[in-house]
Amino acid sequence: MPAFVALDNVSHAYAGADGALAVDGLSIAVEPGEFAAVVGPSGCGKSTLMKLATGLQFPVKGSVRVAGEEIRAPVKIAGMAFQAPTLLPWRTTTENLLLPLEIVEPYRGQMRRRKAEFRERAEKLLASVGLAGQGEKFPWELSGGMQQRTSLCRALIHEPQLLMLDEPFGALDAFTREELWCVIRDLHAVRKITVVLVTHDLREAVFLADRVFVMSSRPGRVLAERRIELPRPRDLEVIFTPAFTDIVHELRGHIVKARQ
Repeated sequence: MPAFVALDNVSHAYAGADGALAVDGLSIAVEPGEFAAVVGPSGCGKSTLMKLATGLQFPVKGSVRVAGEEIRAPVKIAGMAFQAPTLLPWRTTTENLLLPLEIVEPYRGQMRRRKAEFRERAEKLLASVGLAGQGEKFPWELSGGMQQRTSLCRALIHEPQLLMLDEPFGALDAFTREELWCVIRDLHAVRKITVVLVTHDLREAVFLADRVFVMSSRPGRVLAERRIELPRPRDLEVIFTPAFTDIVHELRGHIVKARQ
C-alpha cells in the first residue's frame, strides 16, 4: 500500500542550503489511516518534520509527498493542532471552529450559502469531544482542557484526510492529558484519518500510536521505529501493564542513545 505521508531522504536547513541542518537523510512513511507518533530528544527536528509534511517548509534535498502528490504548497487536506490552542478571545467557541472555513477555499466561497450547515458540523464536533452546549462560550470561559478540545475540533472542521498534532497536550495536567488521549483515540477510530503526533511523552505515543518513530539528535533522522501491537481499543488501564511499560522502556533506551 502506498504511503499517505512520505518523506524520502529529506534534508532541511532554516537558513537555506548553507545553514545548519535541522534534519538530514530523514525518511519516514506513514500508511493511510495509520496513527504514527514521532519522539526524540529536544531539538531533533520533530517540529521541522511537521512543517515539511504540511508544506509550511520545503526541503533543500529529498522529496515530501502527501496523498501521492509532491508538496509544493501548503497542504489543504491537513488539519493541525498545537500545544497552545490559540483561540481568538473575541470569538465564541463555535466562531473559532468556523474560522478555517472562512479562510480556506472552497469553503470560503460557500460560507454564506452553507453557514447553517457548517454551524451544525461545528456543534456535532463539539459534542463528539464532550463540549455539547458550549458553542456560545468565549475561550476565557473554558478550562485549558476544554480549549484544547476546541482546538482539535477546529483542526477537524474542514474534514481533513491528515491530522498533524504538535505536542497538543504538553501544557495540560496529567489527568486532563489522559482524558484527551481517549478523545483522540476515539476520533481516530471513528474517522479513520491518518494522524501524525509529535510528542515528548513516551506513554502518550505508545497509548495512541500504531507505530512510533524515534528520531536522532540534530540533524534529525529516524533512528528506530517500533510497531505497537497492543490490541485496540486501548483502555487507560493498559498503561499499567508490563507489556506497555516494556515498550516505553525500550523507546526510552533509544532516546538515551540518541542523546549521547
